[in-house]
Amino acid sequence: MSQSEQKENTEPALSSEQELNGTFVNPRAVCNVCKRLYRDPKILPCLHTFCSDCIGQLEPFSVSSRCRRDAPEEDSRRGGAVPEERPAVTVTVLCPDCDSEVDIPPSGLGGLSTDHLALDEVFLETLVTDGPLGCDLCGEGGAESRCEVCCVNLCEFCCQAHRRQKRTASHSIQCLKELKSRGRLCRPVLCSLHPGQELRLFCQPCDLPVCLECAATLHRDHRCCPTGDVIDRHGDRIRELVTVRLRPRLERLKESLQKVEVSQEALQARVDAAANEVRVFARGYASAVEAHCLSLLHRLEELRVQRRNQLHLQRAQLQQAVSDVRGSVEFAERLLSCGSDAEILSAKGVTLRRLTSLAENSYDPHPATVAPDDGSSISFLPREPAGEVEGYPVVGVINSKTLDLSKCTIEGEGLQRGREGQQGHFTLVCRDSAGEQMARGGEHVLVSIVHKEKKSCTVETAVVDNSDGSYSVSYTPKEPGAFSVWVCVRAQHVKGSPFILNVQRKLRRHSGTFHCCSFCSSGGAKEARCGCPGTMPGGFKGCGHSHKGHPGKPHWSCCGSTVEQSECLPQSVLAAVSPRGHLRTVEL
Repeated sequence: MSQSEQKENTEPALSSEQELNGTFVNPRAVCNVCKRLYRDPKILPCLHTFCSDCIGQLEPFSVSSRCRRDAPEEDSRRGGAVPEERPAVTVTVLCPDCDSEVDIPPSGLGGLSTDHLALDEVFLETLVTDGPLGCDLCGEGGAESRCEVCCVNLCEFCCQAHRRQKRTASHSIQCLKELKSRGRLCRPVLCSLHPGQELRLFCQPCDLPVCLECAATLHRDHRCCPTGDVIDRHGDRIRELVTVRLRPRLERLKESLQKVEVSQEALQARVDAAANEVRVFARGYASAVEAHCLSLLHRLEELRVQRRNQLHLQRAQLQQAVSDVRGSVEFAERLLSCGSDAEILSAKGVTLRRLTSLAENSYDPHPATVAPDDGSSISFLPREPAGEVEGYPVVGVINSKTLDLSKCTIEGEGLQRGREGQQGHFTLVCRDSAGEQMARGGEHVLVSIVHKEKKSCTVETAVVDNSDGSYSVSYTPKEPGAFSVWVCVRAQHVKGSPFILNVQRKLRRHSGTFHCCSFCSSGGAKEARCGCPGTMPGGFKGCGHSHKGHPGKPHWSCCGSTVEQSECLPQSVLAAVSPRGHLRTVEL
């Protein structure tokens, strides 16, 4: 794994525990699980590094059993024997960094590759700190050198002894101060089977680095080459994957990630802006609603003062009228009960004049018009549009219209005339004292149609509330004649009620020969005479109608027939021409 990737994977896990002697520890030397310096760091298949103990403590994600062939390392341990298949248990864990599913080798944690770069970082971290390093051999003196082969810190005495021993005389020993100033550690990678032996050869059949002793014993029949001879080929393969395929992909991923982050920032900015707009709108709307509320309350106060003044005036008028009538009545009653004949006669003139004046000219209100105004006509309509306040649409109005029965009107021709068996219509419009149509319905409207002669004959009616102060009334009379139409609102007649409705007889169709007047019936002969006194334009006697372009078209019948023009002779009346040329009508 590259250093940049290690840095990305370890830097986010930094914490206060990674501070040593007041300085921050290199995150590439710290395990992201235990938050300490690496101890025996192992590389997972996802190329993330953790301490061997930390990996062993991970909760298994899944466990599966399958037959496996011995790994090349195990083959090499048996001297290149033929690998055999045997059942093995594979444990899968989740990587603590990327949450990927990774398999632990059947051989256990020892089968994972050691991260030597992490070990170098750990050692360098111990060098950059100011704390003293003890000798790893004697444990007494302060370390001044380090054996790169044995990976131990040595004091001056142990360093000299290390150089004198035949087995370790060839080991590379570096001064700790030099390593510290260099900032980078270059140390050999030792064989795990032969301590002290550096991995300088590469077994091509087994595809792993080996030491000289491994090549002479376990890999003696294998082709082993110096690592320097094969590093270019294997390094180039890694380099090609990184440079040709993964590095461009990484750039594309970064670019896409940047776009997503920009989109997230833009989304957050848009949401914040919209939230601010909502808050501004809410504050403005709340202000408008509050202003509208104050306006409605002010309107109510105006209505209260107006109605109160009207009631005060009405009360004063009634009190004065009560006082006048009471005083006059009491005087007259006392005069009649206590006065003598002479006293009554002497005061008769002035008493009669006063009583007559009060009876004819004094204030005598009608009970329906002097009903106390208890404010029932004032109501709040919360769903009615109320226009705009400070640029915001608001709803809710104060309705103060008072129904005035004397201002109610009847619209439509349904009360002018009717026809037996045909449905008639008219509209009742409720109005206030100013003559304006009421803005809402809900009034109790009663319509009754009764025959004036046959009181038992009534007509069924239907009243529809249009919810705008108007009421549509429909009826269907079953008999001809004159009817009284009662239209009442709140159990009181509207102006003009009861109305008179004349219902005409229903005319039946027939299949006879239809004629019009004598002029038409005679084929347009000017000599034709009619018994009625009508004359045609131009001095000809006839039914009194112009017949230009008439033949075949409806006409009023003559000689006293009551048939309407719209339902003329061709539809309802059989006409015959008399010997005198007189047009007679016969109702069927």
